[in-house]
Amino acid sequence: MPLTAGLLRMLMTVWLAASGVGALALAPPAPDVTRGAEGAPCPSFLACTHTSSTGGRSEDCRTVRDHNASEWCAFIRTTPDCQDDDGFISYLDAAFCAFTPALLPMAITLYAFWLLYLFLVLGTTADKFFCPNLSAISTNLKLSHNVAGVTFLAFGNGAPDVFSAVVAFSDPRTAGLAIGALFGAGVFVTTVVAGGIAIVKPFTAASRPFLRDIIFYILAIFLTFFLLYLGRIKLSESLGYLGLYIFYVFLVVISTWIYKKRQSQRLSTSIQGESDRLSDIEEIPSTLGSISDIDDEYQPLITYQQTTTQILLRSLNPIDWRKWRRKAWPWRMIKVIKMPIEIVLLLTVPVVDPDKEDRNWKRPLNCLHVITGPLVCILTLKSGTYGLYKIGEVFPVWTVFILASSLLAVIVFFTSKNESAPKYHCIFSYLGFLVSALWINAAATEAVNILRTFGVIFKLSNTVLGLTLLAWGNSIGDFFSNLTMARQGYPRMAISACFGGIIFNVLVGVGLGCLLQMSSERTFVMLYHDGLTWILAGALGISLVISLVVVPSLCFHLNRTYGMGLILFYLAFLMVALLTEFRVIKLDVL
Repeated sequence: MPLTAGLLRMLMTVWLAASGVGALALAPPAPDVTRGAEGAPCPSFLACTHTSSTGGRSEDCRTVRDHNASEWCAFIRTTPDCQDDDGFISYLDAAFCAFTPALLPMAITLYAFWLLYLFLVLGTTADKFFCPNLSAISTNLKLSHNVAGVTFLAFGNGAPDVFSAVVAFSDPRTAGLAIGALFGAGVFVTTVVAGGIAIVKPFTAASRPFLRDIIFYILAIFLTFFLLYLGRIKLSESLGYLGLYIFYVFLVVISTWIYKKRQSQRLSTSIQGESDRLSDIEEIPSTLGSISDIDDEYQPLITYQQTTTQILLRSLNPIDWRKWRRKAWPWRMIKVIKMPIEIVLLLTVPVVDPDKEDRNWKRPLNCLHVITGPLVCILTLKSGTYGLYKIGEVFPVWTVFILASSLLAVIVFFTSKNESAPKYHCIFSYLGFLVSALWINAAATEAVNILRTFGVIFKLSNTVLGLTLLAWGNSIGDFFSNLTMARQGYPRMAISACFGGIIFNVLVGVGLGCLLQMSSERTFVMLYHDGLTWILAGALGISLVISLVVVPSLCFHLNRTYGMGLILFYLAFLMVALLTEFRVIKLDVL
């Protein structure tokens, strides 16, 4: 491609990013996997024409704009490669059929804002509904904080990445997005986020956990790099990903147990003979009691019994007016934008909060959840295919769910009270986990479909979409939360979240995503790659090796110079990746 054309396409991508679109980071197409009608090798699985299962020739969907504008709609509707099996909206059909060619920029703008809102939905659902229910489940199962942190809570933090990967692996046309997104998010988190933490709050990292996490992540990247070279992943290798993560969890638990045992031994040795300090410790409860007395001053003098209707209306209000008055106008504006999805989520997703005295029990709302929760599950599963199926060509499945869940809701209402949670309240955390997971999966499916539409419109590879839009969108929450954690004086916790979370994303995202696509007829999943894939994998590996070498040489003190170096490395990587995508830099594919 000429240099000017490459620069024009680069400007289009920059304009898309400037529109506020979130982020997508999955993997690239593979070279030399399929062959065209004349037998010539295709540079990727979407890069040339191919023969359809019906015997006719089916073009790559990305060639739609090479045709006359009057033929775009017919091309989209008749080309098998342009058909979406999942999702509630056909974005390609809407862009090329509902909008005239002159209004295509308007469609792109609307899709960009919708994609941004979908990332907001992903973050809100994971933060306020998915993670709290996972925390409640881990508390109910009496898991230790360390086990919960590397299992349930890691799943909660990485839910958007993992679900995006699972959705992308489900379609060969978007399978390249999966590894690209996971690798792209990995590069972003280990350079920009980790570097930002070092700049905001220089600190000394815990040596053994830091080395453990970074070595495991290097192993995960090396395994993925090797499987990319082979071009496929088998059942045993998918299970190997999950097994490696289980071993990582086991190692975390064992090392934490050893550390606590040593600490308890040191503590028991140091307090022997110090009776004066023991007496001071005995006085602590009285101090704590005085603090609770202070809190009691802010409790109402007269207890007020709310009616069932008042409890329901108050539970559906997503705004905390005390917080609203304290916050600045940007926060209020974002809150108003999030209100519609928050109300929908409040109506459909129960949340069990172990930290609250009533465990967030809202009797009328929880009874409503018994009806709306299963209804959401059946209507979001496979984009509503199962829910709209008619039994005996008469009754849709969703009506059966409503009747059964309504009966169950009546039972819950008459076996519980407004004032206290029933013994079976913990079951709602499992329902909330399931419903919020399906909401996340639905939003991730729509986001992947929009990104594929952008790839068709601008002829962009899945890799560049993965390492930019999807990666940034899924990682922007980690960026702000970890930097806030560092500013508040917890930089060690923030840096542990950087490396610990992405280990889960890669091992479970690739392992589970590929495992779910296998069956007795399909015993492996193809992993497509191109030159940009190797740049992405190489950059991630190099960034990890840099940290593995530099941090111990600094005696594990992460200073601002180290942080600036990581951010500059990411900018250099991004420049090389974009120049490669637009053929300014040409690489021979392995």
